[in-house]
Amino acid sequence: MRSPLAARQDRATKVLDLSRRMDEFIVARNPDAASSLPYLLRLPIEGGVWFKAAQTWPRAARIYCHPADPPDGAALEILERVPVHVCERRGAAIDLVLDRVQNRRSQFVFTAHRGRSLILWQTSKAAHSARPGVRIPYSPIAAGGRIAVDTRERYGYRFASRGVTVERRALVAGDYAVLRAESVVASVERKTLENFVASLNDGSIDYAMADLARLPSAAVVVEAPYSKLIKHPYTPAGYLIDLVARVQVRHPSVPIVFLESRKLAEEWTFRFLRAALAHHAAPQLKLPEGLNLDKADPRAAKPRRKRNSKLGVRRIEEE
Repeated sequence: MRSPLAARQDRATKVLDLSRRMDEFIVARNPDAASSLPYLLRLPIEGGVWFKAAQTWPRAARIYCHPADPPDGAALEILERVPVHVCERRGAAIDLVLDRVQNRRSQFVFTAHRGRSLILWQTSKAAHSARPGVRIPYSPIAAGGRIAVDTRERYGYRFASRGVTVERRALVAGDYAVLRAESVVASVERKTLENFVASLNDGSIDYAMADLARLPSAAVVVEAPYSKLIKHPYTPAGYLIDLVARVQVRHPSVPIVFLESRKLAEEWTFRFLRAALAHHAAPQLKLPEGLNLDKADPRAAKPRRKRNSKLGVRRIEEE
């Protein structure tokens, strides 16, 4: 049995030292004993973001998190600290990848439900098994939305029955784009198989993807399956796919997507532009506006059940 002195020394070594590496995921005990969220989490992003949580990892279900002020490091009891491979903003979420074998990947999702801002901590397993009735905000292109088509594009997509207006205008990069406040937020370069092969051979695809890489979101869509490059009759086997690999490595932010037909390419282009417009219209992973960190945890309020005698339906009201 360990002595009390040894136990106190172990706890002292776990005290948060702000001079240590800050690219670590930290789990600590919440010093606020009155809180219903007994743990503190620190993400190594934007100088360190702190949350309160009910558990140390979302093993079976999504976990509700609440923003927390930076604690007093001198009195904080650290339960776990793990080196971080990735901690990045991606849309309405923060992706977290830890440097360990198990419980590596998770995600902090910023969403809203019935007017209340929520932060949910989840893994892919927990996200598939959970049915919380809460979804990430999603905004398709509204009726009357616009898709810009480059003036040099011939026989372009019409996006019929999509409820959008197609307008011709000169685009710096790509053939189809969506704009927000007259600024291009996403663009797609369309290529037929013959045009794509020619651009690979003369190197023009490299310059086109360099222009697309300057935009917030961009892609190249090819109206042919990937196998057509391998079986191309006028080039050696493997030559074209090697060129594709090289330009993709050089411009990793601009994916090259191969579709089996023109119809599928048009469908993919529309969905990509719609998703990009919705993504850039939402706040980029900032804490929800109007969220007061000084307020008590929403979980602290105990629900009270009432029965409607006429309908026989239970409803929950916050005290």
